[in-house]
Amino acid sequence: MAKINVAHSIKTTQLPGCISDDELSVLENGDNRDHFACEGNSELSHRSSFTGAGAMARLSYFFFMLHNWASNRIQPEEERHDSFLERFRGPELKEMSSRESNAQSLGQNDSVHKRNKWPVAAFNVNNCNNTDSKKEDKKDEIKKEEKKDNKDEKKDEKKDEKDDKKDDKKDDKKDDKKDDKKDDKKDDKKKEEPPKETWMMDPAADLYYRWLTIIAGPVFYNLMMIVTRACFNELQESYTKLWIVLDYTADIIYYTDTFVRSRTGYLEQGLLVKDAKKLRAKYRTTSQFKYDMISMIPTDLLFLKFGYNNPEFRFNRLCKISRLFEFFERTETRTSFPNMFRISNLVLYILVIIHWNACMFFAISKTIGFGSDTWVYPNISHPEHGRLARKYIYSLYWSTLTLTTIGETPAPVKDVEFLFVIADFLTGVLIFASIVGNVGAMISNMNASRAEFQAKIDSIKQYMQFRKVTKDLEARVIKWFDYLWTEKKTCDEKEVLKNLPDKLKAEIAINVHLDTLKKVRIFQDCEAGLLIELVLKLQPQVFSPGDYICKKGDIGREMYIIKEGKLAVVADDGVTQFVVLSDGAYFGEISILGIKGSKAGNRRTANIRSVGYSDLFALSKDDLMEALTEYPEAKKALEEKGKAILMKDNLIDEAVANAGADPKDLEEKITKLQSNLEDMQGRFAQMMAQFISSNTQMKKRVTEMEAKVTAIKPQDLAEVVADKDKKVQ
Repeated sequence: MAKINVAHSIKTTQLPGCISDDELSVLENGDNRDHFACEGNSELSHRSSFTGAGAMARLSYFFFMLHNWASNRIQPEEERHDSFLERFRGPELKEMSSRESNAQSLGQNDSVHKRNKWPVAAFNVNNCNNTDSKKEDKKDEIKKEEKKDNKDEKKDEKKDEKDDKKDDKKDDKKDDKKDDKKDDKKDDKKKEEPPKETWMMDPAADLYYRWLTIIAGPVFYNLMMIVTRACFNELQESYTKLWIVLDYTADIIYYTDTFVRSRTGYLEQGLLVKDAKKLRAKYRTTSQFKYDMISMIPTDLLFLKFGYNNPEFRFNRLCKISRLFEFFERTETRTSFPNMFRISNLVLYILVIIHWNACMFFAISKTIGFGSDTWVYPNISHPEHGRLARKYIYSLYWSTLTLTTIGETPAPVKDVEFLFVIADFLTGVLIFASIVGNVGAMISNMNASRAEFQAKIDSIKQYMQFRKVTKDLEARVIKWFDYLWTEKKTCDEKEVLKNLPDKLKAEIAINVHLDTLKKVRIFQDCEAGLLIELVLKLQPQVFSPGDYICKKGDIGREMYIIKEGKLAVVADDGVTQFVVLSDGAYFGEISILGIKGSKAGNRRTANIRSVGYSDLFALSKDDLMEALTEYPEAKKALEEKGKAILMKDNLIDEAVANAGADPKDLEEKITKLQSNLEDMQGRFAQMMAQFISSNTQMKKRVTEMEAKVTAIKPQDLAEVVADKDKKVQ
């Protein structure tokens, strides 16, 4: 029986054309889960599945599945091309979607593999029944199961489609969110990126002054050489190539300077304007814009018609002369010797005027005729007068004599000569007056500080002579003044800095005194604001040799910081020295704090004398307490440091220091409160008086208005109403 079934199964596998359509559908669907339980044939079906045609079916199906898997991996299914998704989907999302599609395809293949597990063997097992009725029943059952499986597959497909749609929606939302984030990041980057600033020139920077130095050279060259070359033709013709190079180099610098002017910043509401459009608009509104445009007119094109030996066509380059004056002004403010620079600048102006006058004299002589009379330049046919150097030096000599009016010159002969000499004389008078006035003012400014200092010395000398001071003390006073003058310590810092704002005063004081103040132990680690307050209150003092800065038992009202010099702590005899204090040392800081419990109180405990001339900074107690009122925590810290110093030196009574508040301090506070209360009462009385006076004035005005209203009669009101009606009509 078994042999017949096996042979029949082999025949069926060898002749697939003999299989009916229903059986093929069963093989294709692979839903043969119920056919594995055939009663009486389980052993046979199991053996047939592992031997013969069953084994071949399994191997064939295995190779078929392996082929499908390899083809799917090598050539994955491409997604539908969607430009909208590609525009918003990133590279990572695309990879994830492709992976998901591969996973889904693999899942479907696995499900098919599970369903179609050993289909040929299942077909063989189903054919093991010999009766036709059983076959028909089985066929019906197979059809019913196929329908159920089809329905289940459709449901699964619908679920898969829904899941795919949900996944696609989620992916789209994620893509949109990521794209929105990317767009926001791009917008933030665009906002964070500052606008591109165009190059501009800061007029307060050193670069601007360096550029003025560069542009001043071509301007001065044109100022001096154009008129010289125009009047002395020999000079122009001898060095033509040199003048071409220098002229057009100057023109290039002129054009560059115009660009620099158009990009030179200016202050608007205290801020430097850097916008290129605003800078150009501002430059166009200035008067210098017109002169710059005139100076850049290419008048050299006239050389093509009249020849290059006509440098007078370049006179328009002199319109840039304002740049030279600006350079002189900036240099005067920057130099450390302004008076010397002013004198040199004045001499330069005079030399330029003399140079131009000499060139004009030679040009007039050339126009009238050399040697035609005694006033003009001699005949150039003479070898001595024909040299270029003699021509210029003779003209310069004549111009100097005329303008300074210190020598005799040949008398003019023609009317033109008379007019030119008259103009020269008037110009010479103005030059002489300007020289005398400016030089006198400069000399007086240079000696102003010395004159003021000498006036102080003279007044003190007169006072000492009037009071009959001893010669020794008078000599010490004079030596002290001499030391101040030689060491340049005569200026009063407060007087010099009084015109500066408080912030600049503080910065200067910090720059000068802060390092010295930081050396004091009690001021170390203090707040920066307190140190600034104290720096502004330091007073410089100078002591002569042998002067006592303080003596034992004196009330301490200041503390001292040694800036320069040496001080000696001496005995009562003034000779024995215990220790010498040098630069950076300090003393008297404990006495001005008024620490409670101090055995010395506010008295000095030593004699300190100046060995030579010494320069000190003094900080008074009142100034320190005034500064500490705004910094109560710093005051406590300073008192704690002072107590620690006194305890270290065993100069404090701990019982008194740890006791309560001092009654004297309470009395001082009460007196301060009383004074403040009195001030408030006075102000309140003034306000009440002002209120009463204003109230009485208002009452008077109200009574006057009431009297005027009661005095009005009804007839007057009727007339007023009639007048209004007429105006309305």
